[in-house]
Amino acid sequence: MLSRAFNSTSRAATIKRAFSSTTIKLPEVLGTHRMEGLNIPTHAETNKEELRTYFEQMVTMRRVEIVSDLLYKKKEIRGFCHLYDGQEGIAAGMEAGMTRDDCLISAYRVHCQAIARGDTPYRVLAEMMQRSTGSSKGKGGSMHYYNAENNFYGGNGIVGAQMPVGTGLAFGLKYMNKPNFAVAMYGDGASNQGQFYEAMNMAGLWKLPIVYVCENNLYAMGTSNERHSHNTDYYARGDKIPGFKIEAQDVLNVREAIKFAGAYAVENGPIIIEMSCYRYHGHSMSDPGISYRTKQEVADIRLTRDPIELCREIILENNWAQEAELKDYEKKVRREIDEMVE
Repeated sequence: MLSRAFNSTSRAATIKRAFSSTTIKLPEVLGTHRMEGLNIPTHAETNKEELRTYFEQMVTMRRVEIVSDLLYKKKEIRGFCHLYDGQEGIAAGMEAGMTRDDCLISAYRVHCQAIARGDTPYRVLAEMMQRSTGSSKGKGGSMHYYNAENNFYGGNGIVGAQMPVGTGLAFGLKYMNKPNFAVAMYGDGASNQGQFYEAMNMAGLWKLPIVYVCENNLYAMGTSNERHSHNTDYYARGDKIPGFKIEAQDVLNVREAIKFAGAYAVENGPIIIEMSCYRYHGHSMSDPGISYRTKQEVADIRLTRDPIELCREIILENNWAQEAELKDYEKKVRREIDEMVE
């Protein structure tokens, strides 16, 4: 059974079975800033259908990333390529807590967000391989997916450039009196960008419905948090803007956090979520990922905090599937994506 460094209590001890749904205790909140009087969710309701959907989404996302790694090494994919495997819980969990009427914009590690927002693995891979059948007709590449129909405003190659644009999306929602919110995703390294503070200042003044999501995977390229940020409490970077930090390898925890933050933003204005996560690959394909961290560190995260394995454990503990059944699904996804590549 998978052990979890972030939650020593067995899920079996925190699960209450009630008909077809289950109540699950979420990991403890890792930090708060100006959140007095606000009740961050501590439990999540779920069922077999939901958990199987999240599992299947994350398995598909990971296979796309692994195949992208192989294609890049074969020089079938050129240019920049930033892989997301290890962080799939964020992409799947955020989409589960949003609607397609809510706006999403992210940075350049964006393949899984594109899939979560309704793009297909085929189109995502075709885009990286410069095919006209790709998401942006082969003209954008790994960092530039865009789907206005689903309010997905893509990835951005300039560090931090998406944050003022995401703030503009929130302004548009408020201007049109829509009951929705925008999400601008960024990494811990981008948290030091000056344009972020300019954007947050405007969002705070105008009470714009935006959730700033910091994906803290511990390394800004190859530089660890404590070496690149004087203040590593990224959830507290908004001054008067409230924020909180969660364990984001748990898909249900991400879902509940974004639902809570989105509802807050619509009513009150901007809020920050710092999502503690981890990437298995290096920053980009030019980074082997082991010059600034050990192989053992990566292996330990895979063992204790892997988002797919955490989801698998809930499914098995509730007898919602057999281990062999889940393994068969993973093999099926592998075959299908290999066929897409061909």
